[in-house]
Amino acid sequence: MALDLSRRSFIAGIPLLLTACQSQKTSTLQAGLNPLSDGTPDYALAYAPTVDGGFSLPGIEYQSFDPQYLRQTVYYPTSYPEGTIVVDPNNKFLYLIRPGGYAIRYGIGVGRAGFAWNGEAVIRYKREWPKWFPPDEMIERDPSLERYRNGQEGGPDNPIGARGLYLWQGNKDTLYRIHSTNQPSSIGTNASSGCIRMWHQDIIDLYERVNVGANVVVLA
Repeated sequence: MALDLSRRSFIAGIPLLLTACQSQKTSTLQAGLNPLSDGTPDYALAYAPTVDGGFSLPGIEYQSFDPQYLRQTVYYPTSYPEGTIVVDPNNKFLYLIRPGGYAIRYGIGVGRAGFAWNGEAVIRYKREWPKWFPPDEMIERDPSLERYRNGQEGGPDNPIGARGLYLWQGNKDTLYRIHSTNQPSSIGTNASSGCIRMWHQDIIDLYERVNVGANVVVLA
């Protein structure tokens, strides 16, 4: 009798097991990571060297970083609607809200103490390899940036990097951006002058997934 019940329990549990395996595979696919046969993300592909906009981007040495900062789909129940970006500066994560209580999570670098910003905004503009315009306050702190007052052309040496998402509140530019960085080791740290920075490969992935007008919530 006990053996028969065990057999029945095992058979009844097969659909749940298959569902769990399928969910793991689906979650990985949602993050655009082309999972390997065992369902783990193919980070070697996701963070490989690439050419974008005529510029060569180096690969990310992802093995050297805490794996929590690698792009992945996670369970993240929230009241924010699908397509919202939630930035958690404390833990150095950016979440793109997906259906069903999930989100794609990316590692980020955030502002140094004294330069951090929080609040709600929308993405007013999206730009590929944008010009960088240092704010007047930044030029005052570092006069060598005066040569870029009229903008630094896009490219790998540009602090905005491969993509820029521009955060506005109403009709006011917050002057804060979600962008990529040419300093990959800064991900997971408080290193930027207030903006939210990501690896080139991650901002390219995020850029393709979000629309102009998307809401952005930067937690306190």
